[in-house]
Parts: sequence; structure tokens; C-alpha cells
Amino acid sequence: MRAIVVRETGEPDVLQLEETDAPEPSDGEVLIVVRAASVNPVDWKYRRGLADKPLPAILGLDVSGTVESSRADGFAEGDDVFGWAASGGYAELATASASAIAKKPAAVSHEQAASIPVAGITAWQSLFDRGGLTEGQTAVIAGAAGGVGHFAVQLAKHAGARVIGTGSARNRDFVLGLGADEYVDYTEQDVGEVVSGVADVAFDAVGGDTTETLLPTLREGGILVTIAAAPPEEAAAERGARAVLHVTSPSAEQLARVADLVASGDVRVEISEVLPLSEVKRAHELSESGHTRGKIVLTP
Repeated sequence: MRAIVVRETGEPDVLQLEETDAPEPSDGEVLIVVRAASVNPVDWKYRRGLADKPLPAILGLDVSGTVESSRADGFAEGDDVFGWAASGGYAELATASASAIAKKPAAVSHEQAASIPVAGITAWQSLFDRGGLTEGQTAVIAGAAGGVGHFAVQLAKHAGARVIGTGSARNRDFVLGLGADEYVDYTEQDVGEVVSGVADVAFDAVGGDTTETLLPTLREGGILVTIAAAPPEEAAAERGARAVLHVTSPSAEQLARVADLVASGDVRVEISEVLPLSEVKRAHELSESGHTRGKIVLTP
């Protein structure tokens, strides 16, 4: 099969399209003919050596495709499925655990489905499982136009929360169009001053300096959930709030729930680029720029 193989860490040119052996599914796994795979920041962090991964490796966590063979209960040859790839999604074939995939609704395209696992489930778990967000509460979402952020805006709004998104000026109309009630342009305004003491949940999908700037948005008893930086626990405690780091765990049930929301039109998947596997270097360059709206998808 053709796959993108990384043999050393470095710039995007270490991403090499090669012929390699197809993976073999273990007990409890399926083999998927990959129709689409999406790019996540962790992919280029692995490529650069910022996160540990044994090499050589095939990158890519998110896949959507058709079951070629199954060694798992509940899935059969010909089923369209999506979720987390065990063997690497930047390939023509990938294995996946039955516990980390769900059947793809007919109304959801493979490109949309491949965009859901990491971004959609990270947003879900951060807001609801870690943040405890409920109807009538207020959520501040930093990086609201990004892969994770644009899911978070819509999921929070669908849950009945008041949603305040942050980002640059060019994404204002996009984020408000997703359903956000307010938008703060961080390049022109201090988020902590404009949105002071109102958030039940502040969700940081950006990291870096952004994390600390969200603390003033929290009300007493509020929680800051970050996925991209060390949580400022002491500074949060001084405000009578909490700060936690969220690490996403695959969930077949949550995959199905988010996919149903996409199928019904309640959640929209923004795809900025669909590129062939051969253009993976460009896909990484775009993702690494930090200014991508929504998701980047690769097709074998």
C-alpha cells in the first residue's frame, strides 16, 4: 500500500510517500480502506519531535473509510466507519480498534467524518466531561475558528450555553455564523477585560500565552480547560477557580453522538482544504501556521 512514512524528525520534507506493507488487524480490530484522513496539530508535533513517537512511523489519528476485513464484533466487511486509526491514517489502509470507531451515517461524507474524531471529541470531552458545561451557563472558547474550536462553539451552543468566541478579526463572521453569541478579537482587545468574571467554562484550544489570558474571564467556581499548555492551577485557585489539562480518550459512543449532530445539520464541519496524500507536506505547513479555519483533510 501507499503511505506517508516518517523515518526521522524534522521539517515537512521528512514526510515521504512510500510503498509499504499493509497492517494486519489484531483481535478486536478492523482493517479499513481509508477514504479520508484529517490532519491534527499532534501530527506535526510528532514529525518535529516535539511529542514522542517511535520511528519509523505512519502519522495520522483520524480516518474514515470502509471495512476491508473485521476481527471485531459489530463490524463487517463493507461497513463505512470512522474514528481513531491504530496503525496510522496517512495511508491507503489502516487498522483500528472496534472501541475507537463508529459506523458513519450515510448523510456524513468521509471527509466530514474524518474531521470528527480528535477535534470533535476533544471539544466534547473538554466542555462536558471536564468542564461540566450545562444549559444556561457561559463558555469562553479561545481559538474558536480552529479545528477543535469550531466544534466547541457549536457543541456548547447546541447544549444551550451562552458562547463567547475569541480569535482574529478575519474569523469574526465565521465564528458568529457558527452560533457564537459574542466574539472578541484578541488582536484589538484584551479578552480578560472585555469578558471579565462571566465564564463558567473557559476552553483554551490555543496554548502559549493565551492560557493565562483566559483566567480573568472566569467567575468564581469556574474552570479553565486547556488542551495545549500546562494548566495555571495556582493562579486559578487564587481566583477561586480551577484549571485542568485535558487529554482526549477515544470514545465510540461520543463519535456516534457528534456524527449524528453533523448528519442532522446541527453541527457543521468546516473543511479548509482537501488535499491528496501526495500533498501532505503542504497540509502540514498549513496546519503548522496556526491560522487554519476548521480542518485539513487528506485523501489517498
